[in-house]
Order: sequence, then C-alpha cells, then structure tokens
Amino acid sequence: MTTSVITGATAGIGAAFARRLAGEGHELVLVARDTKRLEEHAQELRQRYGVQVQVLTADLSTDEGIAAVESRLADRAKPVDVLVNNAGFGNRGTFLNVPVDDELTMLKVHCEAVLRLTYAATAAMRERGRGFVINVASVAAFLPRGTYAASKAWVVRFTQGASRELAGSGVRLMALCPGFVRTEFHQRAGMDASGIPDWAWLDVDKVVAAAIRDLACGRVVSVPDLRYKAVVGLAKLTPSALFARVSTKAGRRFGPR
Repeated sequence: MTTSVITGATAGIGAAFARRLAGEGHELVLVARDTKRLEEHAQELRQRYGVQVQVLTADLSTDEGIAAVESRLADRAKPVDVLVNNAGFGNRGTFLNVPVDDELTMLKVHCEAVLRLTYAATAAMRERGRGFVINVASVAAFLPRGTYAASKAWVVRFTQGASRELAGSGVRLMALCPGFVRTEFHQRAGMDASGIPDWAWLDVDKVVAAAIRDLACGRVVSVPDLRYKAVVGLAKLTPSALFARVSTKAGRRFGPR
C-alpha cells in the first residue's frame, strides 16, 4: 500500500492533494497545526474513500514540529512513498513593514522545514529505490518580490539541485509553481485579493491534476496552466527592474495555497 505524507493538509492545495491521493487508494498522513481540522478532514477522507488516514499535529515553524514529521518520514517500518511539502503562509505588507520575526518564521517554514523533511524522506526512499517528493513553490519564485518570493525561489532551486543529485536513484523531486489559486491563502494572510481579475484564478483540483501529470512526465518544475507558463517565460526575458516595478504595484499577492 502506498503511503503519502502531506503538510499543510487541511486546506487549499494540501487538501486537494489529500483528496486526489486518497481517491487513488493512498494511505495518508496529514500534517498541520490544527488538530480539530485535521481530525475532521481525516474522517471525511476515510468515509469517502475508505483509506487509512493518520493525523500528525505539528507546527513547522518550530524545531519540535519539524522533528516530529522527520521522525515519521524516517520510520523504515512504515515507509513513505510520497511527500508533499505544502505548508506555508504569506505576510501582509512590504519589506520593513513586516516584523523581522515574521519573516524569519516564513523562512523556517518555507525553507528549513522543506530542506529537513525532503532530506528525511529521500534518505529513506533512496534505500528502497523509489519515491516522490513534491515541493509546493509559486510563480512568485520567478518574480523579484520580497521574502515570500525569495523563499519560493529557494524551493525551486533546491528541488532542481536535489533532483539532479538523486538522478538514477529511483527518487524523483518536483517543484510545483502555481499562480493565484482559489483557497484560504489570501484571506488567512489578511490580503485583499479583490483586485485580482477572474481570469487569473486557478481551480485547486486542476492544479493538483496538472502536478500529478507533470510528475508522471518527469518534470522537475511544474507550472500549471498556459497563462502562468507565459508569465514565467516573460519573467525570464524581461529585465528584473521592470518586473520589480510591476510586482510592487500588484502587492504581495502571489501565493498558491
């Protein structure tokens, strides 16, 4: 039986991955901070799909929380086949208008936790010669815009590098880089998303479906939807100073979850 671990599993992209993988018969380990929401989501998945679902309450902004998930990923008696590193958040405001402690917490969740959990998962996967890791980044990774974008750029580069170094081991990694997705992300961050046009929004289940297809095709970086593929392509061709001005006007709103 295939077992998948999903962080940030109670809402948005994480919840969509849980539904998709449960529908494919995966046993699940759902990770988030809110035990009540975890239990409710787990029970819904058990009833709907008839799969085993374990809940693991962990705050990935703390060493204790990261260590708890590392321990589960490293458990050779209960091997994990798929890890989805989805946990994350956005800060409302621009640089120097956000407390530095909040920025450091973001780096802890987006970078340190992703590094440590990927390390724990792939070490065990390599011993068995198989496994998959999906690190959820963002189209923001390709735009020069604050700590959020910088942390997601790190996720993309880290995933590309680790994927290259694990080539031939049977372990595959992919960075998922969606644009605006209809989830709780902006609301929970206190961001005003009312100015984002309807055409810019992506359906969360379609994002996950695209990610699964790209993973099956061996892509290391997945950018769902032609609209955002165009954004990434343009970002690579446009001077960074110009994109910086555009993203400043848009505000810190790019965020997948």
